[in-house]
Amino acid sequence: MRAAVAGLPAWTRYVARRTVAGLAVVWGTVTVTFLAVHLAPGDIVDGLVGPDAAATPALRRQIATEAGLDQPLVVQYANELKQLASGDLGWSYQLSQPVGRLLSSQVWPTVQLAVSALVTALVLAVLAATLTAGRGRAVRTAAALAELVAVSLPSFWLGLVLLTALSYKLHLLPSIGATGPAGLVLPTLALALPLAGLLAQVIRHELETNDNKPFVLTARARGLGERALLLRHTLRHALLPLTTLAGFVFGSLFGGAVLVENIFTRPGLGRVLASAVGSRDLPVVTALVALSSVVFVVLNTVVDAVHPLIDPRLREGGAA
Repeated sequence: MRAAVAGLPAWTRYVARRTVAGLAVVWGTVTVTFLAVHLAPGDIVDGLVGPDAAATPALRRQIATEAGLDQPLVVQYANELKQLASGDLGWSYQLSQPVGRLLSSQVWPTVQLAVSALVTALVLAVLAATLTAGRGRAVRTAAALAELVAVSLPSFWLGLVLLTALSYKLHLLPSIGATGPAGLVLPTLALALPLAGLLAQVIRHELETNDNKPFVLTARARGLGERALLLRHTLRHALLPLTTLAGFVFGSLFGGAVLVENIFTRPGLGRVLASAVGSRDLPVVTALVALSSVVFVVLNTVVDAVHPLIDPRLREGGAA
C-alpha cells in the first residue's frame, strides 16, 4: 500500500495528504462540538421547549423522540457523522427549517464582512510596515507600540468604542442595524485594526530581515532605487509568511464575526451561531463548526498552493 502511494505523482500525493488532514480536522472539531453541547449543564429539551413554556413529561418525551435525543449518545454521534458525510446538515430544532437553507441565507453577510476586514487589515499593515521599516529607532518603537496596542484590543470592545465615538457622538457613520457600504465600515474596522497590528509586525520584520540579504545588496549596487527595490524584491519576499498568516487569520475571522455581528446587529452566521448556542440547537452549531473547519482547511491549502507562485525557489521541490 505504501509503495503504491509512493508511486503516485507528487501532486496527487499532496492532494491526498491534504484531503486526509482536512477530513481529520473537520472530524475533530465536529466531535469536540458534539461532546461540548451534550456534556454542558442542562437539558437540550429545555432549550427546544423554551425557558417560559410549560411542558408535560409526555410532551417532553415526544420532543426528545422527534429530535433523536432519546437515543444513546453513541448512536446520536454516529447519526450526526453519517448525516454530515451524506451532505445533509440536518434540521434546526429551534427554527424548524433545514440548516442548509438557514446558513445559505446568512453566509453572504459574514463573507462580506470577513473579506472586507481582511483586505482593510492587509492594506493598513502594508502601509504601516513600508513607511516605518528601516527608519530610526524612535519611529520603529512608536510603530511597534501602536501595533501592540492594536493587537491587544478585543474586537468586541473596539466595536463598542467605534460605535459610541463615530456613530452616537460624532454621527459620522450609521449605528447598529445599518446596511449597505456605510453600515459595513464600523464592523470592518473593529475586526481589521487588531489584525493590521499583527500583520504589520510580521511584514516589518521580514522587510528589515531581507534588507541586508545578498540579493538586496546586489540590486543596490546596480543602482536600483529604494522604492523599486521595495516593490520588486523585499516586499515580495515578505509576502510568503504574510500569505500564510493571512490564510489563518481569514479563517479565524469567522469566529471573530460572532461578537461583532451581534454588537452591530448585522445579519450573518455570527448571530445564527450565538442564537443556536443559547438554545443548544445542535444541528445548527455542528453545521457552523463544520463549515468553519472546511473554510480553514481550504484556505490553508490555497495558501500552500500559492507559495510557489510567490517564491520560485519552492517550485524546485514540487508539491511533495
